[in-house]
Amino acid sequence: MNMGKVVFGFFVLLALTLNFGFFLGDIDNPDHHNVYELFAALVVGLIATVLKFGERSHLGAVLLASSLVVDLQLIAAALVWAVAVHVTEVGLTPVVMASIVSLSGGALLANLLSVVLLTLETAGLSR
Repeated sequence: MNMGKVVFGFFVLLALTLNFGFFLGDIDNPDHHNVYELFAALVVGLIATVLKFGERSHLGAVLLASSLVVDLQLIAAALVWAVAVHVTEVGLTPVVMASIVSLSGGALLANLLSVVLLTLETAGLSR
């Protein structure tokens, strides 16, 4: 068993599940979306991105691109949250929360693509 691939798969799946956990709930209700879960999804997503560097195949390039999309979406969500709470006096209104959750939804789709591609690659290697 290749421990590098195990660690890589672990972080890709953890990024997906953390993002899903944050995304789940009423889109405009801040009580259903925890800032620490968003932060954890972002950190794990960044770790998964770093682990994808060095892959030289075409599939590796697509995996890296999807990971970069995840990072961009989650960074944007975190920035919207931080600006709404700490810079302006708007706070976490339903509109702001819906924007944050929508951005995490885009990241969730990119995470899902990464897991599907990883699964297809693994299925292809076993033949």
